[in-house]
Formats: sequence, C-alpha cells, structure tokens
Amino acid sequence: MFDNLGDMGKLFEGMQEQAKKLQEELESKTFSVKSGGGMVEIKMNGKGEVVDIDIDDSLLQDKESLQILLMGALNDAYRMVEQNKQQSALGALGGFNPFERK
Repeated sequence: MFDNLGDMGKLFEGMQEQAKKLQEELESKTFSVKSGGGMVEIKMNGKGEVVDIDIDDSLLQDKESLQILLMGALNDAYRMVEQNKQQSALGALGGFNPFERK
C-alpha cells in the first residue's frame, strides 16, 4: 500500500490539513434559534459561543418567562452546534457511522 514511510507521512499531513480546514469551517458557521414565537433569538457560532441575543421588550417585565425562553433557546442552539459537528465528522469519514445499526 505504501512504498515507504514518506508516503504515509504525506497522507497523514494531508489528513491533518483536511481536519484543520474542517475545524475552521465549523467555527465560521453561525446558528440562529428562536424561542417563544420569536420573542427570544440566540445566535451561536460553531465553537458554541453566543455571539448575539435579541430579546423582545415585552419580556423585560417578566423575568421568569425570559429565563425559561433563554434556557430553551440556548439549549437548542447548543444542540444544533453539536449536531453540526457530528455530521461534519461523519462526512469526513465518508459517511461511516460505527454506531449506526443496519
């Protein structure tokens, strides 16, 4: 398969470059989630960092509802980021999923 260790090293370097490019691509994505019929909107980047929060003014007088909607939106956004990471990793493996039952 490999004529020498140099070929294997080149293959490994190529895989590292591809992984780095995939990581950068993931981190550059932005995910947007709305909660409460759009009263709360959270934007999160591919690293899982919140980059923007928009809260409808009517919620500023209802702390409990605001807390509930924020938690829901943050959890949904985090799930989207994690699912995207998993899908990207599976794509890098050529769609191979060792946990998938057939």
